[in-house]
Amino acid sequence: MTSSQAQPSSDSFPRQYARTQRFTLGAPRGFAVSPDGERVVFLRSSSGTDRSHRLWVLDIDGQAGPGGSVERLAADPELLLAGAAEELSPEERARRERSREGSGGIVAYAVDGAVELAAFALSGRLFAAELRAGTARELPVPGPVVDPRPSPDGRYVAYAAGGALRVTGADGAGDRALAEPEAEGVTYGLAEFAASEEMGRSRGFWWAPSSDRLLVARVDERPVRRWWIADPAHPDREPQPVAYPAAGTPNAEVGLCVVDLTGRRTEVVWDRAAFPYLARVHWSSDGAPLLLVQARDQRSQAFLAVDPESGATRTVRVDEDPVWLELFTGVPAWTPDGRLVRVVDQGGARALAVGERVLTDAALHVRAVLDVGAEDVLISASAGEAADAPETGEIHVYRVGEDGVERVSEGAGVHGAVRSGAVTVLSSARPDAPGSVVRVLRDGKQVAGVASYAQTPALAARVRLTEGGARRIPCAVLLPSAWTEGDGPLPVLMDPYGGPHGQRVVAAHNPHLTSQWFAEQGFAVVVADGRGTPGRSPSWEKAIDRDFARTLDDQVEALEALAERFPLDLGRVAIRGWSYGGYLAALAALRRPDVFHAAVVGAPVTDWWLYDTHYTERYLGHPDEEPAVYAANSLVTDAGLTEVREPARPMMIVHGLADDNVVMAHTLRLSSALLAAGRPHEVLPLSGVTHMTPQEQVAENLLLLQVDFLRRSLGLSVG
Repeated sequence: MTSSQAQPSSDSFPRQYARTQRFTLGAPRGFAVSPDGERVVFLRSSSGTDRSHRLWVLDIDGQAGPGGSVERLAADPELLLAGAAEELSPEERARRERSREGSGGIVAYAVDGAVELAAFALSGRLFAAELRAGTARELPVPGPVVDPRPSPDGRYVAYAAGGALRVTGADGAGDRALAEPEAEGVTYGLAEFAASEEMGRSRGFWWAPSSDRLLVARVDERPVRRWWIADPAHPDREPQPVAYPAAGTPNAEVGLCVVDLTGRRTEVVWDRAAFPYLARVHWSSDGAPLLLVQARDQRSQAFLAVDPESGATRTVRVDEDPVWLELFTGVPAWTPDGRLVRVVDQGGARALAVGERVLTDAALHVRAVLDVGAEDVLISASAGEAADAPETGEIHVYRVGEDGVERVSEGAGVHGAVRSGAVTVLSSARPDAPGSVVRVLRDGKQVAGVASYAQTPALAARVRLTEGGARRIPCAVLLPSAWTEGDGPLPVLMDPYGGPHGQRVVAAHNPHLTSQWFAEQGFAVVVADGRGTPGRSPSWEKAIDRDFARTLDDQVEALEALAERFPLDLGRVAIRGWSYGGYLAALAALRRPDVFHAAVVGAPVTDWWLYDTHYTERYLGHPDEEPAVYAANSLVTDAGLTEVREPARPMMIVHGLADDNVVMAHTLRLSSALLAAGRPHEVLPLSGVTHMTPQEQVAENLLLLQVDFLRRSLGLSVG
């Protein structure tokens, strides 16, 4: 089984990279495994340039294909929409923006407990697919439909529409509202901005395992201040209001209720003043509904068990941390025998805890829980501080049980998995080959594979994974493929994200392709994951508490250390980045011009008072209580640039005008302050572009313009 079946494109790399959406189109994703071990359901588009994802079923015990498996199409958006173009509702656009989903077709689906029925939305319409039969049909319900989910028994489908939580029969009969908004600004069944953007919770309702009731989130956005996103390229259009909870301002009020299929509602009661953030909800047949709620400062959190009859909650556990508490995928959860599964920071390690026992030590850094079984827990983890080898950039899958830890994945790479019963779908990306290989295992042995139609990149990433400096900062170094020892040192391009939740140094091929393309333009490219980035230890991530400047210190340390081993010309150093990486690039140009000579600054946060509550207050505290911390970490305040040093270095600042996450005001304030200080810079406003990578032609030309700017700024030949 090869990871990519398509031939390399004749396009230039920038065009191919944009057209293939970073080589994700055509690759299988979104796996679900039936509990009987017979089917794997997944999404995949028809080619490496087809944006429309289809729903597929792999019959593991079929008669054709590798290991006796056979793939079949379960739902085709083109047929279901009769060739019409897809139309997205504002709610669906917001969901896709929060999840950074840029493709089309069936981008998400949900299944019943037996994985026999799938539900999904297309153009705001509700569709259901019979996965055994391979048929799909529309269910006639009011729209626009958002996040449809079948009941565990497959008899019903619940969905959000028009601010209400509704349910219909799986046959399309009996559609009705279970919870309707009492006022404008109130919704049922949808996640609020902070949850979907920062907490990793995109859902707003959860079925009971008995299929007779649901837990439903009620979100009241009326307290949240409104911002307005205008489109200057179309002055005839009204600005769009966005309920944006900026640091220090009110959040949405989020509650929870149990709703049965008649619409009878029971409020779930907890101390919402002490724990206003609803971070996680888990409801399985293994125990009572389980909530994880957090304090606004994220230094304390409570695990609560819910009585569905009365709505009362019982405290299962309270965790506290003097810095902050991280949230993780897959937890909390119950084991089949009723023990609490969670991820804890303990003894300097990030570990898996089941009940009162901690089952892993500092040799592993636990990242997520993938599945909870009767005998073990499947987790994702990287090497911890006490590991025998650093395994730079690697992420592996492990089975953890009472008798120890066993690695499931093999070989250097970034591995992930989905499991149900004896069947595991294991996806593996490696540093020496493009794309990913997806294998289906039963009891640990491969029984099938899932083909990828992703294109083969027009260039190969030649990444060297290493560590730099006294702190052993994880680094990736990429040089031009034609470079030889006699060519001498190269101008340097630092290419980080460098901040929370953004690991860039990974043991996989495709994430380094853009860096390799810049290397082919004549640069030595360095990617460094300093303090604050994930994947190493709790203390590494939390070292940036109240001080983002440490992320810049680590870029400098990595650069200077690597110059002793690689051909880096420290007299010609540039830096580029997007989002937090854009902030870091601007910080480098303003505060360390002795090291950095030019910066490409993409969608930067420049004033931390203007970023959202859950993210910003976790790292910098509440702005009313610690205004000096906000000023010290911002690039600009109302008084102008906060801290600058000479000489002034050129900056190219790029920002999407439609960005509702890091709004355009960040770039405008920075540009105004730079202009007032007489500092050279250029601004590229991208009309209609959000925080995501822009559309194909813009993305291609943006790379070319960055190279032109870097060459001009570093005194290199332009051509």
